Amino acid sequence: MSTVIPYRSHLAGLALGALALPAAAQQSFTEDVASMVTDGKLGLNLRYRYEFVDQDGYDKNANASTLRTRLSFQSAALNGFSFLTEFDNVSYVGNDDFNSTTNGKTRYPVVADPKGTEVNQALLKYNWRELTGSYGRQVINLGIQRFIGSVAWRQNEQTFDGYRVQWGSDFGLALDYAYVYNVNRIFGPDDDGAQPDTWHGDNNFLRLDFTFLEQHTLTAFSYLLDIDDRSAWSPNLSVNNSTDTYGAEYNGKLGPVSARIAYAWQADAGDSQLDYDADYYALEGKMPLLGIVAQIGYEVLGSDNGVGFKTPLATLHKFQGWADQFLVTPADGVEDLYVGISGAAGPVNLQAVWHDFQAEQGSADYGSEIDLAATWPVDQMLTLQLKYAYFDSDDSALYRDTQKAWLSVIFNI
Repeated sequence: MSTVIPYRSHLAGLALGALALPAAAQQSFTEDVASMVTDGKLGLNLRYRYEFVDQDGYDKNANASTLRTRLSFQSAALNGFSFLTEFDNVSYVGNDDFNSTTNGKTRYPVVADPKGTEVNQALLKYNWRELTGSYGRQVINLGIQRFIGSVAWRQNEQTFDGYRVQWGSDFGLALDYAYVYNVNRIFGPDDDGAQPDTWHGDNNFLRLDFTFLEQHTLTAFSYLLDIDDRSAWSPNLSVNNSTDTYGAEYNGKLGPVSARIAYAWQADAGDSQLDYDADYYALEGKMPLLGIVAQIGYEVLGSDNGVGFKTPLATLHKFQGWADQFLVTPADGVEDLYVGISGAAGPVNLQAVWHDFQAEQGSADYGSEIDLAATWPVDQMLTLQLKYAYFDSDDSALYRDTQKAWLSVIFNI
């Protein structure tokens, strides 16, 4: 005898099944999202630094003892999505006899490491095949950071709020575009110092790389900065840094010799009160020689109408000497001829660089500089570094003799 299932019971079964499906899907989705956290990675970075500055014109030397504590969390990926959060705290450990740009101690030379706590990075990222997109507060380092960089040398890193899209291909072409509406500068997090802690505006960074042969890459770039005026500071500390920069660069290797050739043209932009256009060009070569690497380079930041070529978003400490005398390009521009050597003594990496600085316009000699560094990566968790820079001025009316020394202890977990 056959059994007939009542019509209402059949509908009830279908309804219960329909309800069970989204409930199961919701539970699965919740578990997947939770796995982004449980499978993520928590990181801790401690960087202690002692910095000494002896600069003519100051009756006191700067002695800065600072600790940068960085706590970060990188999530696992879910369907191409991931997120990163990073918090920084800069504190003083003992001696604070220096001008941090916010503490008012102007009798001392500047060590631009203000204390404070802030969100260093907070971004959402999406990866799909050769495409990567990110939104939020993030580190952006383009090329060798000559024009756009994070200034990671300083305790408070420079980060950028905005969007970024990166695309690569199997045929050597790569595209990198970023729109930035806010720059979090090294002078923060408090907005009460000698420099603005942030620059708001409409900034567009575009790079196109083409690797046409193995170890040979051509790059075209445009960096369009439109920085808003900050009424509490002079135009030269805000809106006058609005520039349009277009350029090209070659990086390659011919046998043992590595080479970099770059050119850029720049003009005022946005609401800048300046009126100029200036050139940038650079030549650099490196070659291994008798167990060391020898380096020679020539870099010129030009001048026009009393305004030097500007690189306000660069990682400036990497260029034109570690004594940081040319963070702002002088009105007559600057020519930097430099030679250097690097190598290793056992586990310790050694570097020495000599610079000669002259005006690009006129005949002024700015001075010369010697830079020395020893870096010891003790293990995966601990790195020790000693650095020294001495800038010898040729014209005390333009620049002052300056000595700087650093001891850094870096600990990673």
